[in-house]
Amino acid sequence: MSFIAETLSQIWETIQVGLFPGLEESLGKLSEKQRQLVRILELVRIEKYVTVIPGWPGRPPKDRGAIARALVAKAVYNMGTTSGLLERLKSDPTMRRLCGWERQSEIPSESTFSRAFEELTKTNLLEKVHAALIEKYEAPRLVGHISRDSTEIEARERADKKVKKEELPKKRRGRPKKGEERIKPETRLERQRKMTLEEMINDLPIACDCGMKLNSKGHPQYWAGYKLHLDVADGQIPISCIITSASVYDNQVALPLAVMTSMRVTNLYDLMDAAYDSKIIREHSLSLGHKPIIDYNNRKGQEKREFAPHEAKRFKERTGVERVFGRLKDEFGGRMIRVRGAPKVMTSLMFGILALTADEILRLIR
Repeated sequence: MSFIAETLSQIWETIQVGLFPGLEESLGKLSEKQRQLVRILELVRIEKYVTVIPGWPGRPPKDRGAIARALVAKAVYNMGTTSGLLERLKSDPTMRRLCGWERQSEIPSESTFSRAFEELTKTNLLEKVHAALIEKYEAPRLVGHISRDSTEIEARERADKKVKKEELPKKRRGRPKKGEERIKPETRLERQRKMTLEEMINDLPIACDCGMKLNSKGHPQYWAGYKLHLDVADGQIPISCIITSASVYDNQVALPLAVMTSMRVTNLYDLMDAAYDSKIIREHSLSLGHKPIIDYNNRKGQEKREFAPHEAKRFKERTGVERVFGRLKDEFGGRMIRVRGAPKVMTSLMFGILALTADEILRLIR
């Protein structure tokens, strides 16, 4: 048995044999949903990462660790609003005590939750907790496939007006004169080849705008909001995630996602659909030591290209990322975003991604 499998088995045994009996002795019999929450909170241990600086003027801040645990519970219970979470905490003593409060009077107000959420957003704490979880349980193993894709995130805010692009000087028709050089503007993919990861992420638009994707039946689907881009490992475990404006093409996030993922895990294959069919993306995947398997975008006038039989079989593994998007939206609050602005939307999604990641890691040993 590998070190990670042995570690997870020990955690599972500790929860099942040691933690659950003790909790049920003091709280009563736990439902399956409550057991799921306990397992996720025990694996994530988000309270260890939440720090409050002592000595701040004014009233002391409420326990940020308990608030963070409650926000994880909000994702696990697929709740849409903080007010709904507070009502549940007041009426459900078991959930309240699992988060860290004994009495109703100890539960902070909704405004305190809002301030704590803003602090978590400013410090990117959720991204750091998720990266630590991946480093501990996924980095030591060899990942077979990384599946890359994006999904729409509808927002309850008005889309920004599109900024008009600078008009390029008109080209002379016909062939260039002898000695004349016509400079073609670089695409974002071409620029990204010379950028660091931080520069690539900062170059991506994150304003709320309108986007369009073809659904499973090939029909266009429009929305206002954002796009969540994910790299998912075998076992439906999210490894890296980036949020952008809804109008950003999927292929423009392929390079930063690939770099971020390569810093966290070692994988063999990169699986992507036809939206990522680009020579630059294929070359970048090969430069990282991966084998890219990208569906072909058979454009008009080109000879139809198809997978080799062994590539077609491997490409079927890409459905894992679609199942992750489905679970995130249907079970972990990804369909009920009530905050505004890309940073806060990302924090809201990260609570669901963090809970989903822990749940999928624990599934590997059940």
